[in-house]
Amino acid sequence: MNLALFDLDNTLLAGDSDFQWGQHLIEQGVLDRELHEARNIEFYEQYKAGTLDIQEFLDFQLKPLSRHSRSQLDAWHKDFMEKRILPLITLQARKLVNRHMLAGDLCVIITATNSFVTGPIARAFGINHLIATEPEQRDGEFTGRVSGPPCFRDGKVVRLESWLDHHNLTWLSFLESWFYSDSLNDLPLLKKVTRPVAVDPDATLRAHAEKNGWPIISLR
Repeated sequence: MNLALFDLDNTLLAGDSDFQWGQHLIEQGVLDRELHEARNIEFYEQYKAGTLDIQEFLDFQLKPLSRHSRSQLDAWHKDFMEKRILPLITLQARKLVNRHMLAGDLCVIITATNSFVTGPIARAFGINHLIATEPEQRDGEFTGRVSGPPCFRDGKVVRLESWLDHHNLTWLSFLESWFYSDSLNDLPLLKKVTRPVAVDPDATLRAHAEKNGWPIISLR
């Protein structure tokens, strides 16, 4: 058996779901545009530059979940999927996922974006396994805090290895392991797999891939 890991934002998606969720809530009038949009853009630029403080960002991004009922959030998310996410899913991305599924590989989306935002997106790709940053819940409602370690940078390796252990698996369970990512933030996990692949990469990841002979592909 082989393992196929997929980053989500700017990899399988031709855009960033975390950023788009914030913009969607602004568009719905849930968040104040003047106060929220500039901060949302600032955090996104920090992420791309590799300077993001993940705890500061999660405090900003998860707080809105705590201010509304789960039923209301789910209704907004359904609209979010239709208007902002489905247009970001390219045919090339679907073909890549389907190729690994047809090969019988264990397919997993692993993303720093929280599981509330990304769960329905994983299902849209037909991928049953999602490892994501987990928003804390109490009695089915979100508290605005994070549960466990964020699935970000080295945290992706930690979360993945914990997930594998929970499923009675290790790296040695797989003949080969792929990880597809666009971001320099994913270098810790890219260095762990046998088949790292840079997808529409940022400049830092592109340079690293070229230096190490990693494949560079585009799903756009």
